[in-house]
Amino acid sequence: MNELVNDHQMRRCRYHGVAKAHVQHVLTAIAVTIERLSTQEPADSAYRPRSPTAFQQYLDENELPRPRWWRQGQ
Repeated sequence: MNELVNDHQMRRCRYHGVAKAHVQHVLTAIAVTIERLSTQEPADSAYRPRSPTAFQQYLDENELPRPRWWRQGQ
């Protein structure tokens, strides 16, 4: 409660009405939770890349180039 009151100005509600105040409180709670989770170190921080798919193995075995965007999120 102290964090909400002092850091997120939750002593006074920005909106009028119970429904709007509830939405504000829920969204603020979500933001606080995300903020807390972002500061935590992952329990298993050792990076392990995914094993190649059958298609990727086929491309590698036949020395075919992979598309640049392949499995890179681009």
